[in-house]
Amino acid sequence: MIPTVHANSAQGGRGRYRLTETEHGHVWGVCAAVEGLFGESRRGTYELFDWVPEGAEPRGWAGSRVWLVPDDEALDPWLLEDAESLGRLPGSDGPVFTGLDDYEGPPEGHRGRVRLHDGRRWLGSCREFTRVLAPEHVAPPLVLRGLAPSDRLRAALAKGTRRALRLEEAALEIQDDRGEPLTDRLLQATVSAWRPSSHGADLIDLELDGEHFAPVPPYARPVWERWLAGPPDALGAWAGLDTRRRGAWHDLVRERGCRRADRDRPAGHAYELDGRHITDEPGLYLALGEAVNGPGGYFGGCLAALDDCLRGSFGYTAPATLLWRDAVTAREHLSRALTPEGEPYDLLGEVLEALAEGGMHVTLA
Repeated sequence: MIPTVHANSAQGGRGRYRLTETEHGHVWGVCAAVEGLFGESRRGTYELFDWVPEGAEPRGWAGSRVWLVPDDEALDPWLLEDAESLGRLPGSDGPVFTGLDDYEGPPEGHRGRVRLHDGRRWLGSCREFTRVLAPEHVAPPLVLRGLAPSDRLRAALAKGTRRALRLEEAALEIQDDRGEPLTDRLLQATVSAWRPSSHGADLIDLELDGEHFAPVPPYARPVWERWLAGPPDALGAWAGLDTRRRGAWHDLVRERGCRRADRDRPAGHAYELDGRHITDEPGLYLALGEAVNGPGGYFGGCLAALDDCLRGSFGYTAPATLLWRDAVTAREHLSRALTPEGEPYDLLGEVLEALAEGGMHVTLA
């Protein structure tokens, strides 16, 4: 029997997490704790044959985006996100890479030389590669502890049929300790179990099938825990992070920034950017976001997003000026980048050009 809970109690903010139907915005329930939010996603694994490294052979984390560029120019490059090199495993002909597969991936049965790069340097090339079939992955459930269910959810659970327990697409909306929206995670919500909760007599523990839920990777957990306490109140709180965690920090900055409208400053405003820690692409956009919108501020995450921000509604009105201090750091680290196809380009130069076209007059210091 499902305990009776008034509908408004599930909508009154009794916890950090809210499960919401995406189509109509109906709240299924609210809770204070979730298990299964952090975990490893299913990753693709590839063995590279006749591997020829270019420079030091990568080992460990290889980059946020590793591109596989085929010699056949008729084929587009393939993307391996959050890539790791496991090195040469026993019995393998070459190094083994894992990562989150691009939605397309290589053509079935592709044969031919492929070069790999991480957006900054070439890693090496291989005669061909093959996907290694990993053991069957059983996704752990997502468990909402101490959930206050809405009337509609209680009715679905009481019915108990397979169709009733399939809640369709839902969003797990997450607030920080200040009660402000931080981010959300989409999932195909299918109830696999439920039981009375030890968190309260009127609450339940709701178990959702985790097969169609992408958990937050464990390396990002410290970043999330920092943001769950509330947005940063000082500039450069991300500066000591490595590139991988800077990317996780920027993901939260972007999601929060795109959810809330920053008040546009009047034209003619003078901005100042601290460039001491711009040693990678996430650092570039984190520093730029803070220069325009203060600690934890957002102002783009790629050239296209930067262009959108320069058009307004993200704290900026043209024309304006920007004093970029310690620009030599960005010039040293970002002037030699690679397109997905492996063509060299100057990322810093592209950003400066975009800022100029958007009415931001930049002085490099």
